[in-house]
Amino acid sequence: MSRNATLAVVATGVLLALSLLVGFVWLPMVKPDFAQGGLWDAICRAAGVPSAWSAPSNREDALASRVSMVPALAGDAGGDAGRGGTLAQRCTMCHGARGVSASDVPNLAGQYSEVTYKQLVDYKDGTRRHTLMQALAKGMSDADIRDLAAFYAQLPRPSPAPEAVEAPQLVKVGDPLRNVPPCVSCHGGIDKKPGSPWLEGMPQAYLAAQTQAFAKGERRNDPHGVMRNIARQMSPEEIEASARYYASRAIMIAPQPEAPR
Repeated sequence: MSRNATLAVVATGVLLALSLLVGFVWLPMVKPDFAQGGLWDAICRAAGVPSAWSAPSNREDALASRVSMVPALAGDAGGDAGRGGTLAQRCTMCHGARGVSASDVPNLAGQYSEVTYKQLVDYKDGTRRHTLMQALAKGMSDADIRDLAAFYAQLPRPSPAPEAVEAPQLVKVGDPLRNVPPCVSCHGGIDKKPGSPWLEGMPQAYLAAQTQAFAKGERRNDPHGVMRNIARQMSPEEIEASARYYASRAIMIAPQPEAPR
């Protein structure tokens, strides 16, 4: 080997050694968190590998729902609709005498029994937050909640108005590039997932507020984080558009007959 070739090999080796020292020792040492993690952690981070391949993590979420969507919750949720009608008298001020509300709260007439059951249990456990609903649910037994779910599920769901607003793309087809499924794949239209409510005619302010709460992580009682994962990827404009669409299908309430004189 010629002298020039030897020098080139030596120079390459020295450059490689310096690069390793700079990249795996000096640069990690000057990072602000070097003292906290230590040299080995800093080197592993620079190399792109974990310093430990497994570590215990606390997966407990105090606001995660403890309700499992099981077949027994379908239909009447195992409750007594007659008794539920009596219990529902305390709910009429907000949710209406027949489960259809004129204010910014959900319509419950014809709502799937497992949806009503799950949300009431979540309010009772504190995994969903609302001052009034938590206070009401706190004193309910499991039988009370099942009876209320059975009562609202058997009420006839009023027909929604014809579409006055064109369904947004996110509602109809979702956004595959962002891994966002269409709303209709869970909330009816294409398919219905257990625990997912029907949304037609729900108040726009309520729908937008709940979607924003999921996006911010303020509401976390969705199974497996499905709504949080979707809502986080929605822009404010998309949230408002989807809420406006569902609200536009306002429930058509038949006029009440006049009482006989």
